[in-house]
Amino acid sequence: MNLDCSDIRDNKQSFDISALGSPISVMASEDHSPSPTMTNTTFTIDICKPLRKAKGIPKEEDCPNGSRVCGIQRLINTFENSTTFEAAIPIAGQYTLHGGTELDPQITRFKTSASPSDREKEGFRLQLHGQKYPNGKNGAMHRAVIEFLCQDKAEEKGERDLGARNNDVDDAGEEDHSASGEVAHDGHGGTLKYKDFALVDGTKVLSLEWLTKYACENLKRGDDSKAKGSHWGFFTWLIIMYVVLPDSAPPFSPSCPHLRYLNYHVSLCSHAD
Repeated sequence: MNLDCSDIRDNKQSFDISALGSPISVMASEDHSPSPTMTNTTFTIDICKPLRKAKGIPKEEDCPNGSRVCGIQRLINTFENSTTFEAAIPIAGQYTLHGGTELDPQITRFKTSASPSDREKEGFRLQLHGQKYPNGKNGAMHRAVIEFLCQDKAEEKGERDLGARNNDVDDAGEEDHSASGEVAHDGHGGTLKYKDFALVDGTKVLSLEWLTKYACENLKRGDDSKAKGSHWGFFTWLIIMYVVLPDSAPPFSPSCPHLRYLNYHVSLCSHAD
């Protein structure tokens, strides 16, 4: 079973996340103090199609063909100022061409979930499956779990919970910084956040949280296109005036400042007879 980003459907509710279909990365760091080393893992995901192979990267330093979610792990030595490749982890993908596992996407709409905590959210949970890594008895199956949360509702809830989150810091004002993750902007007003990468019932699970308007159930298809190109801007009209209607355009004057916009001069002064 493949994944159709234009129709993520569960319990008669459809979500269109096709606009998010391009590679996006978040990084998680694990500090090995007191050693002067840390492990950085860059998780790259393309929710709608397989990731492209990076040019010039050795085969063993990249995930196999068909990967949708890939983790590249590197060891950073701050004392020696060096970076060493450690692993390319195939977390989720369609690996049947190599005799492996299927992507097998599983979708859970929060509003109809069996979990009461899920029903407080708006959006859906997407599970994507991978294969065993590393090979051998020490390997584990991998899976990515991405929670797509309606941005408006999540931000509203976040404001209410702000005080509770601030209380998570202990009395000494200290937090655990042994492992941390970053937030990446998706280019559509939303954010992708790393949450965890840990063993769950024998499976290594990458947990991500994606705040996006495309997870809102009341978002109508085509809403984005209405906001784009609905009117022409000031400079567009000036270019039309000077290019399409040159005879009606005011003459240039040494006393008037001009802009060179693209290959055309645009006067900033009004014309007076």
